[in-house]
Amino acid sequence: MMERVSEPALQTLPQRDNSLLIVFAIMVVVLVAAPFVTYPLFLMQALCFALFACAFNLLIGYVGLLSFGHALYFGWASYVTAYAAKAWGFPPELAILAGTLTAAVLGVVAGALAIRRQGIYFAMITLALAQMMYFVAVRAPFTGGEDGIQGVPRGHLFGVINLDNPTAMYFVVLVIFLAGFLFIHRVIHSPFGEVLKAIRENEPRAISLGYKTDRYKLIAFILSASLAGLAGATKAIVLQIASLTDVYWPMSGDVVLMSLVGGLGTIFGPVVGAFAILSMQYKLAFLGEWVLVIEGVIFVTCVLLFRRGIVGEIANLLRIKL
Repeated sequence: MMERVSEPALQTLPQRDNSLLIVFAIMVVVLVAAPFVTYPLFLMQALCFALFACAFNLLIGYVGLLSFGHALYFGWASYVTAYAAKAWGFPPELAILAGTLTAAVLGVVAGALAIRRQGIYFAMITLALAQMMYFVAVRAPFTGGEDGIQGVPRGHLFGVINLDNPTAMYFVVLVIFLAGFLFIHRVIHSPFGEVLKAIRENEPRAISLGYKTDRYKLIAFILSASLAGLAGATKAIVLQIASLTDVYWPMSGDVVLMSLVGGLGTIFGPVVGAFAILSMQYKLAFLGEWVLVIEGVIFVTCVLLFRRGIVGEIANLLRIKL
């Protein structure tokens, strides 16, 4: 017999749907208006990192898998995109596609190895693989070593849109970000996403129900790596450079911090976290290395006092799901 849903519960469902739609609409309006009041290059960089954080959150927030090596996919997609655009003369759409596919392939290989373990062992495997590919990037001739790949041409999107125009470039990045954001939202609210949440909450029980959890985790890992690659590929076109910073382990740490500050397991949390961390780095750049100390203080504060993150705490206070 089907369980009867109480009337108050039924009344909260539309409110939750409406609240999600309202917050999304506000976010879109703010992002559309932002380049007319703020430095567009900063906003484009923030959107790339917001997509990167959303991709990471798909894995840790909805599957419960902590990856310390997501810079692998972000950075190598950036390298491949930059090289394809500069050396091979690819148009921006094909260069970004090449970088994203590279991240997907790396995600297949790394995911197949990493999901055999859980917890800290999973995290250490992802970190080890990322560090191994970092040293490959240091030695590989096409990456430019410590100089990286500079002067990446933006070109014309589909041969029509001139991406050297900052406004045009911004709105292309915004469309890419929103497409990735909506794709992640669809994934986590699909039957596939419900299985991922079940695995996060109680994997043995999901297995007992007949789900091949390793297969689900691998698919989630590949999706997360691909979206991280999309963010890195877009960043290479935006900033016109790919460097060792993109594949070094602190980049993986930054995306963990962004997700934690914004709110793990929330759809809007990584976006808020990415903008918060990058804004802090931008505004406090004059402090030099002390910025890292401030980031550490924020990290500890969130862990001790705001464990749900900015968006998570707000959603909890308002009794809505974000």
